[in-house]
Amino acid sequence: MSAGGALLGTLGLFLERSGAQPLTAVWFRCAFGLLALLAWGAATRRLAELRLRGRMLAAALGAGALVVFNWASFFAAIERTSIGVATVVVHVQPIWVMLLGAWWWRERISARQALAVPVALLGLALASGVLDESRAAIGHDYLVGLALCLVGSFTYAIVTLLAKAAQGVGSYAFATWQCGVGALALAWWPWLHGWPGLAAWGWLAGLGVLHTGLAYVLMYAGMAKLPTARIAVLQFVYPAVAVLVDQLVYARVLSPLQWGGVALMGLALWGANRNAQPARREAGKIAPRRRGCTPSS
Repeated sequence: MSAGGALLGTLGLFLERSGAQPLTAVWFRCAFGLLALLAWGAATRRLAELRLRGRMLAAALGAGALVVFNWASFFAAIERTSIGVATVVVHVQPIWVMLLGAWWWRERISARQALAVPVALLGLALASGVLDESRAAIGHDYLVGLALCLVGSFTYAIVTLLAKAAQGVGSYAFATWQCGVGALALAWWPWLHGWPGLAAWGWLAGLGVLHTGLAYVLMYAGMAKLPTARIAVLQFVYPAVAVLVDQLVYARVLSPLQWGGVALMGLALWGANRNAQPARREAGKIAPRRRGCTPSS
């Protein structure tokens, strides 16, 4: 799972090096991701899992549309903020899942989880840089980028709940259908807005093959062997690597106050997941198959 998170941490680099528009990059990610997942499904004899009907198919299609919106929002946010900031802000998504779960599924929120919400939101505010006086004046585009991150993380929380509702659909089917929906829905975009140069195709193919196909296999292989609380902590490998890549490649360094916000978010999410039932350790091999395609966000 750490290897999958580290791989995802380079996603922003591939996006910026490609120079493609957000929706163009989303289409390439969906198209190449679909090919990679179909190839993996054929090699592991899991293609039969893609046969869905009725409510299961509707849930997969709805989740696919929301994931495409999530990816488009995230890619557009990176253009307006930075790889590190956008990735950190998007990772507030588990808090939305917890709050929506309490409203939608009437799930009980413990005292520790209730405390985690304001702590995580405070960490989010600090990590975003809007409260950091040492930063240069934050412009309109930056604020729009932060808003896109929050909207994207909220829509992906809905995807997670859809995946939970459709318990008969495995994570492989959800991931593949998500890519299929995106590849079909956005097929018109490159034809109307122009195709990227040949040099960009390698970076864009990497978004699908590496950051969707390979990362999916690595992350879910790890999730199947880990308790929920540890999964929550290891998911922060992704933003940590993204921040490091942003610093090493583009010299975009988070301020001490922003690093403090990242630490608060990580602490809050770890604390909120410490209440996970021990039984989930035994259910680990099943639970990841019911979730949405979290690694590819």
